[in-house]
Amino acid sequence: MRSLLLAALCASAASQAAEAPVSAGFLYHQFGLTLAPGRRTEAIGPLWAAQETWSTNAVPAETDPWEATPPVTQIARNLTLAPLFSWTADPQVENVSWDLVYPIITYDRFGGEYRFQVFQLLSFSGGDTPAGAHGRGFSLVPFLWFRRSAEDPSLNYSAVWPFYGHMQKRLFRDEIKFVAWPVYAQTRKRDVVTDNYLVPFGHVRHGDGLRGWQIWPFYGTEHKDITTRIDGFGDTQTIPGHDQRFVVWPFYLANDLEIGSTNPVTQRVLFPFYSLQRSPLKDRDTYLWPFGVTIVDDRELKYHQTSVLWPIVTLAHGEGKQATKIWPFYGDTRFANARSVLALWPIYFQRDSLREPLEEHSTRIVFFVYTDITRKNRDTGQVSRRSDFWPLFIARRDMDGNERFQLLAPLEPVLSDNPSINRLYSPIWSIWRSARNAKTGAVSRSFLWNLYRYDATPKSKKCSLLFGLIQYHSTPEGKRWRFLYLPSGKRQASAPQPPPQ
Repeated sequence: MRSLLLAALCASAASQAAEAPVSAGFLYHQFGLTLAPGRRTEAIGPLWAAQETWSTNAVPAETDPWEATPPVTQIARNLTLAPLFSWTADPQVENVSWDLVYPIITYDRFGGEYRFQVFQLLSFSGGDTPAGAHGRGFSLVPFLWFRRSAEDPSLNYSAVWPFYGHMQKRLFRDEIKFVAWPVYAQTRKRDVVTDNYLVPFGHVRHGDGLRGWQIWPFYGTEHKDITTRIDGFGDTQTIPGHDQRFVVWPFYLANDLEIGSTNPVTQRVLFPFYSLQRSPLKDRDTYLWPFGVTIVDDRELKYHQTSVLWPIVTLAHGEGKQATKIWPFYGDTRFANARSVLALWPIYFQRDSLREPLEEHSTRIVFFVYTDITRKNRDTGQVSRRSDFWPLFIARRDMDGNERFQLLAPLEPVLSDNPSINRLYSPIWSIWRSARNAKTGAVSRSFLWNLYRYDATPKSKKCSLLFGLIQYHSTPEGKRWRFLYLPSGKRQASAPQPPPQ
């Protein structure tokens, strides 16, 4: 019986290959995409998939995907062997990416730039700089760092940590040099150069109008003059100055910040007894932190706030802010364009905000166990929605009205819309998938990796059940049934249309 079924399946696939996609459940199934122009083939349940996607300017959205022949340069292709390997190529954006047991090994290339990494520790990278110089880099974090550029030798660097090194544009600094780290290290960010001795205990810092030194945690001081620079529009921009000092950090701090600006700030801290901040726009006083009282007088946003055991108890009133919070039991905080409410945090948290033209409403229960986020464009009236109930389902509706739903989602609510997760892992546990295209009216549903599959457009319907043993296809030309891969039923022609008047 098993061999007979296999023979019938092979014969059916051969007979349909020239005229229609194959429908055989999770053994082998071909279908058109619902949310984008394209087609997809899935086999061996959730384990193997091949997909082609193209833009609507290459092929109209209503074109049958099995008859479409878009230009090769406009076809994005994806091949997946879940959960081990996924490969994607999109010539329109010059992108090639592949993942091997994501996130362990990944490769990404956009145009002339590429990066290959293993565990985010071993990586190879290369590409062109904005000036057109080509370079290649290698790193084994934190021990080895190399980069070479034949066109621009100034970009070259080498580092063997902790012995000796010179790096550029790494670790949030423009330049780093070190010898026998932590004995000596020099960093530069823009014009500020810091010479570190026995990192992080001693340093000397200098820059444009800046000088300072510290022996941490005993004493440190820094002064910066008011300076100017030319911005990207050719205008002169004033850079405020500052004076900073600490003694036995963090017990005494004295800072004068934003000197020369319209809002100079004075800070004095004698920890834990008091912390004072004064400025034209805002005053903040804290006594006996964290068990005492914090008082905020914000003249810019026009509110007054008192906190006890900050941030446990907070009361605020005024035009710019109103708040009543006893954390973690209850909290209601309102700003001019935002509001947040919590109850038995983290059991319930709600936030509403308005940043013209985008209006957002979000509700979370126990962090990511339940999430409901709605965004509305007030100019266009378009609405998007994201609903997650971990680990049961995710539901999405984008601004264009397209919808998709997935039953069983152990990772997606936590790593929302991660393309590698969606390609490699989602097919394995998504026992039910559905999608609806608001523009074309196309609908698709799949249960148990196409054991049941339903696809419909305004002009046609297609259904497959039990490895394709039962199939139904309806088009304007008529209806067709297949039982055990053999055609049956009566093909009905559509009624003739009356001639136009």
